[in-house]
Amino acid sequence: MIGDLLAASRPLSWINTAYPFAAAYLLVAGGIDARWVIGTLFFLVPYNLAMYGINDVFDYASDLANPRKGGVEGALLDPRRHRTVLLAAVLSCAPFVIVLVVLGSPLSWLVLAISLFAVIAYSAPPFRFKEIPVLDSVTSSIHFVSPAVFGFALAGGAVTPGLVALLSAFFLWGIASHAFGAVQDVVPDREGGISSIATALGAARTVRVALACWAAAGVLMLLTGWPGALGALLALPYLWAAAPYRSVPDADSGTANRGWRHFLWINYACGFVVTMLLIVYALG
Repeated sequence: MIGDLLAASRPLSWINTAYPFAAAYLLVAGGIDARWVIGTLFFLVPYNLAMYGINDVFDYASDLANPRKGGVEGALLDPRRHRTVLLAAVLSCAPFVIVLVVLGSPLSWLVLAISLFAVIAYSAPPFRFKEIPVLDSVTSSIHFVSPAVFGFALAGGAVTPGLVALLSAFFLWGIASHAFGAVQDVVPDREGGISSIATALGAARTVRVALACWAAAGVLMLLTGWPGALGALLALPYLWAAAPYRSVPDADSGTANRGWRHFLWINYACGFVVTMLLIVYALG
């Protein structure tokens, strides 16, 4: 059971939600306190168990036909585990949510509510936003951007043009990442009757949308000031990973998995660079 819950939470992706919150809160608050610790732990494990666990439960039928599932890119849970996974997601999140509400403000409550709604609505009926083309990528991006927005709100940060540019760039990065990730599943999704941005636009056009969003995110980073403007360069490795698939036929869309695997490790490399930029900013 523990192994199944761990697999459902996607450990490889834990950092993708915990880091945005931790970095955003630390930049505003200027130090580590109880709210930082609680929020980081929440977005590290329980949040991911809820997000991916709900997805694995309600996507089980289509995942059976997807060769990617059953490893680091997605658990293939025995149906007998589904109820337990959903219960574990609720029970692991609830204490953190209660404490974060008590320690937060009305604005942070709103952001947290939107974040949790997106986690549920993406996969669970009756919403199933993941089956509404374009809204699927937008909702997925909210999964990763909202922890950062929550961090700023919880710490009482002020809204500035640079912050808006930064969060907008992050939002476009999230849309691009989801869209490119959906390309590799065009064939199994269509066979399973699941709609997505990639099944609607086709593999090649979806890759081009992702490329455009990553490029636009890089341009927006130029508006964040020093040293944030250096973050514009971080768009380049993502463009490199996805560009070879800009003309991939739908029938061969599964080959984009090679680019997606590069993407997973690019995230870690870029995360290191972002950390260095944040240190420079803090010292400045």
